[in-house]
Amino acid sequence: MSKKAISKKDNGKQAATVAGNAADAGQAPAAEAQGAPVKKDKINNKFYEEQLARLQIELVKLQEWIKHAGLKVVVVFEGRDAAGKGGVIKRITQVLNPRVCRVVALATPTERETTQWYFQRYVPHLPAAGEMVLFDRSWYNRAGVERVMGFCSDEDYREFLRSCPEFERMLVRSGIILIKYWFSVSDEEQERRFQGRIVDPTKRWKLSPMDLESRKRWMEYSKAKDEMFAHTDIKQAPWYVVDADVKKRARLNCIQHLLSVIPYEDLSPEPIELPPRQDAVGYVRPPISDQTFVPKKY
Repeated sequence: MSKKAISKKDNGKQAATVAGNAADAGQAPAAEAQGAPVKKDKINNKFYEEQLARLQIELVKLQEWIKHAGLKVVVVFEGRDAAGKGGVIKRITQVLNPRVCRVVALATPTERETTQWYFQRYVPHLPAAGEMVLFDRSWYNRAGVERVMGFCSDEDYREFLRSCPEFERMLVRSGIILIKYWFSVSDEEQERRFQGRIVDPTKRWKLSPMDLESRKRWMEYSKAKDEMFAHTDIKQAPWYVVDADVKKRARLNCIQHLLSVIPYEDLSPEPIELPPRQDAVGYVRPPISDQTFVPKKY
């Protein structure tokens, strides 16, 4: 069994803005290599598919290491509506075992949950040893939508800003690896994606009345995000900002960064050989007429 140590490539706060560097390593334009701003242009599809396939293989290796080492991993995905959080989560989970990596996307709190300690409804979803949990939005709802839309009191909000850093430090002290991503998208790009959802019947469900209201309160959400960062961008669990104006770049950059902040080893098994199938001696298959088949419409 070969083992290949994967070193930690992130260098603290310098990785806070992930904008098309690690995923494009060796194939980036000269301007990018020299540190020039990354253009908001589309990424080559062939290159994207190749890099995504490579990164997904590494995700499988990470999964096996999480199981082997008994790691407890929490990844928080936050950001603007239509920033592409769901697309990244789908590409991560696409190749992983749902028993190891699961997604938590909680609905509106029930009447009973609104009377609980605020973090209580999230605690049952935290991972046990050998698990990774992806929060598609999280306890940061209080610092964002609840604050802007008036769903919590000023005291509730202030208490969240005080207690959230302590809650996260407790998680880290307990042995949980906590990684937090904020997906940043420009006003113009968000508008374009919203318009696309309006005309696409398969995406229209993504536009809730709350999403439409958020468009009218762009500045309020920006101020709430800045205040949230000021209180919760802590050393033990810093925020990592993903430039999400180009979806495919954001996916590659986020996955590459996730792989870089969790050191893991390659536990890939030796090549597998299938054993010969048992002979069907003495077995008689029931008549096909006894079974109900799905109609062949295609």
